[in-house]
Amino acid sequence: MKGFTYYNPAKIIFGRGSEQHLEELLRQQGTTSLLLVYSGDFVKTLGIFDTVKNICANLGITFYENGQVVPNPKIELVYSLVEQSKQNKIDFVLAAGGGSAIDTAKAVAIGVPYEDDVWDFFTKGIELTEALPIGVITTLPASGSETSNCTIISNGLYKLGFEHDLIIPQFAIMNPEFTLGLPAYQTSCGIADILSHLLERYFSDVEHTDVTDFMLEGAMKALLINGERLIDNPANYNARAEIQWLASVAHNNILDTGRISDWGSHRIEHELSAQYGVTHGEGMAVVLVAWTKYAANQKPRKLAQLANRLYGIDYHSFSEKQMALKLSEELRRFFKMLNLKTTLTELGIGTDHFEEMANRATKNDTQRVGHYMELDRAKILEILSMALA
Repeated sequence: MKGFTYYNPAKIIFGRGSEQHLEELLRQQGTTSLLLVYSGDFVKTLGIFDTVKNICANLGITFYENGQVVPNPKIELVYSLVEQSKQNKIDFVLAAGGGSAIDTAKAVAIGVPYEDDVWDFFTKGIELTEALPIGVITTLPASGSETSNCTIISNGLYKLGFEHDLIIPQFAIMNPEFTLGLPAYQTSCGIADILSHLLERYFSDVEHTDVTDFMLEGAMKALLINGERLIDNPANYNARAEIQWLASVAHNNILDTGRISDWGSHRIEHELSAQYGVTHGEGMAVVLVAWTKYAANQKPRKLAQLANRLYGIDYHSFSEKQMALKLSEELRRFFKMLNLKTTLTELGIGTDHFEEMANRATKNDTQRVGHYMELDRAKILEILSMALA
């Protein structure tokens, strides 16, 4: 096990009616001018918009809002909101929705105190010294951004991340009732996203990580069980609650402790969603099936362990390679049960942009992607080819 420092100050308020704690939370922050960032009418349909607006009125907080966030959130909106926030002296950014709204809020929070282009943080390694405080009301269990230290923003064909503890939200309000009306496709993509975060952390070369190995395996087992429950009954509150909590557990970095995560699959998927606008969760389903198939032939050890512990595939009956291939098959089966596509061909994507995606991911083959299994340009091209079928 590696030595580590773990820090996550996000306060979590979970359960029915948890949004009613917002007034006290904002009072504690000393907020005077608030920007609500969200996407679509569902924030208003669920009553979140009016709740926030009324609480701001009660506390004498100047209220601003923007509901123009889109999936794979764009730097152009961030620029606009940074400028608006500077003009209106915003001192708190509240995101309502899923990862796209939260990541937009985080990017705005680092952009407001910064004098130059906020994109510098994503591309130039600029040191962050100040950020506006952020809060979250989450409605889509998926990214785990509500308690993570990461934001991911798209700028044209570049989809890049930035990590810093200053952008961990001050609080995350999680009411599973807000997720009951999610369309089946969004629910499934969210589950796939959560599983991808668990798998990226699981595939690690660090020895003696029994604690986090078993924690990750348990979280995956809980996700598989409750994902199937939601397919059978989308109105299952308890399954919704389990999955909403799993989204945060999978990405608040507690499961990173003492190990080195891989993240190669995510780097590949970011190129897909940047190039084609693929929904991240479904894109991860496609990439993970191909990545695990490729890894089975290259480095099956950790995959075989997971196949054994998660699916009971026996070391005495199969080689590690065979076990790893069976893991890939089980993942495909699970994603299909979620009614997600598992190949690029099903997504209508061919080989046209493989070369440029592989070049972007590796900075023209000058940078390796992933830790458990390092990928160069040629290996990414091979995985993309495997993802066709």
